[in-house]
Amino acid sequence: MTNTLSPLGADVLPAGVRSRFVDGINGLRMHMLEAGFETKERPCVLLLHGFPELAYSWRKVMPALAAAGYHVIAPDQRGYGRTTGWDPSYDGDLSQFRLLNLVRDALGLVSAFGYRHAAVVGHDFGASVAAWCALVRSDVFRSVVMMSAPFAGPPPLPFDTADKPTPPADDPVHRDLAALPRPRKHYQWYYSTRGANADMHRAPLGVHDFLRAYYHHKSADWAANKPYPLKAWSAEELAKLPTYYVMDLDKGMAETVAEVMPDAAQIAANPWLPDNELAFYSGEYARTGFQGGLQWYRCGTSGAFTSELETFSGRSIDVPSCFISGKQDWGTYQRPGVFETMQTKTCTDMIGCHLIDGAGHWVQQEQPQQVSRLLLEFLEKASTQA
Repeated sequence: MTNTLSPLGADVLPAGVRSRFVDGINGLRMHMLEAGFETKERPCVLLLHGFPELAYSWRKVMPALAAAGYHVIAPDQRGYGRTTGWDPSYDGDLSQFRLLNLVRDALGLVSAFGYRHAAVVGHDFGASVAAWCALVRSDVFRSVVMMSAPFAGPPPLPFDTADKPTPPADDPVHRDLAALPRPRKHYQWYYSTRGANADMHRAPLGVHDFLRAYYHHKSADWAANKPYPLKAWSAEELAKLPTYYVMDLDKGMAETVAEVMPDAAQIAANPWLPDNELAFYSGEYARTGFQGGLQWYRCGTSGAFTSELETFSGRSIDVPSCFISGKQDWGTYQRPGVFETMQTKTCTDMIGCHLIDGAGHWVQQEQPQQVSRLLLEFLEKASTQA
């Protein structure tokens, strides 16, 4: 990874949003976007993106938050974009990508700007980081918004097991998925394989068209995205998910999404991700590959850091919280029961839960005006409870 990358220019960013680097963030040279920086003493809002995205994914909501009086900072997270200082190799140190180190990255960035506390907003995998920020450092992250990925809470410790046989460690659902009449596999375990990065980075259709098909498949533009709660974490129920979540066993992600590639007319008519904006994503991922983001999934599927997270078993998020997702987003239901558990148990002060019609997984890009309005309403309510 090179340290000679430049900040993004005004030709790429909306008015009022700038690109800059901050050194010394938990070993990283962190690239970030910033809005509302013109005046001091503003309350801080930290925006954390998911996969396969970048700080750029927040470009449509940052100006509205800044106009309302907030200092908004959105980093390229560890493993992504123009942030450097992380190991991009599959065989590198996986521990640098574990959740609590990602929380340390977020904490370091907020601290570098001189803030003792901040609101944190996360989308997709960034929602997991945001949730853990609020769980383990509620003194700093005094409110949290999770977008498109509900939070189940910390993993439970084995309980009342002293005089019982140890349960098997392997999840039988993967074997059961592979044994279905139409053999399947779960995307997070596929993302954890050695070949996943090359499959996408060297996709026959190219990185740009791969991302076009991937973003289309998970958006409200793909008409078959009509999600509903699943009954159980079983192969039969999981097989109801679209192929971007539960894939055909013999296909990679590039081949999977190529089957739903939008035509030229659909691409030209796309209002939320025109081709010139997609070109920024594809240019960045053509340069970096996808392995940095895939390492996050490997930390989860490997189980290597579960015991560290079990330290917080039984803890809840007790600061004001909110959930925002697209009504056409299967991500809300991909882990059966989590959406409901988040609202009844995991978060004890959830003051908003919104499913926005006309949005799939990329909710802050597909419906930025509604997301901006909901974020501002939440931040106002949360501030009165602080």
